[in-house]
Amino acid sequence: MTENPCIISNTNWKTVQNTNYEIAVLPWGATEVHNYHLPYATDTIQCDHIAADAARIAWDAGVPVAVLPTIPFGVQTAHAGIPFCINMNPSTQAMVLGDVARSLDTHGIRKLVILNGHGGNSFRQMIRELQPHVSIFLCTIDWYKMVDPGPFFDEPGDHAGELETSVMLHYAPQLVRPLSEAGDGREHKSRIEAFREGWAWAPRQWSKISDDTGVGNPAKATPEKGEAFARAVAERAGKFFIDLAAADPENLYE
Repeated sequence: MTENPCIISNTNWKTVQNTNYEIAVLPWGATEVHNYHLPYATDTIQCDHIAADAARIAWDAGVPVAVLPTIPFGVQTAHAGIPFCINMNPSTQAMVLGDVARSLDTHGIRKLVILNGHGGNSFRQMIRELQPHVSIFLCTIDWYKMVDPGPFFDEPGDHAGELETSVMLHYAPQLVRPLSEAGDGREHKSRIEAFREGWAWAPRQWSKISDDTGVGNPAKATPEKGEAFARAVAERAGKFFIDLAAADPENLYE
């Protein structure tokens, strides 16, 4: 393994004690099914790579960013009964986040970015509750929402579709089964109009909304599409890290 000072899990105390890290990034993934062709660790693998690529962009611009190990468990209450979809309740996530934030606070890290890679995770309310009790500035981004997927994909999909499959074909092609083995990701829509239109919400029962656990057809996925989209995401996240490092949390508004 080659040392990368951006990635805390493969750097060392010699490097850390001589680096003035301004920002820590906490990638947060999940362990869940992704159709027949993608691995359970898809959300975690994507978080690993997006965070590392974005941090490298910031580092090359002179901004020391520390990427923490990705947390591999997310909220999976809607996947109950599907083997090895490991659930971490929001209340547990809040405790984990609090422990991480308080630890970094004592280390003098001024800003923490949660880089979320799983649609079932939501950190906004946790940050609202935690922020008044720590000095470290807290914020969150969903990497898959940062860039409009329209110019990159024919049918991005919501889960294990063209977008996610393309990104995995770029980052970890050895873990992607042939697309001929994938299901078509057809979603069974709600019988209630408000849920279909999106202005009412309830957790989707995953074993009932999809026959293959996917939502979105991966058939047109390619590694080239994944590389282009991932690069656009990493560049935008990297710029955000650079802007955040230069900002004063006490003076964010014009």
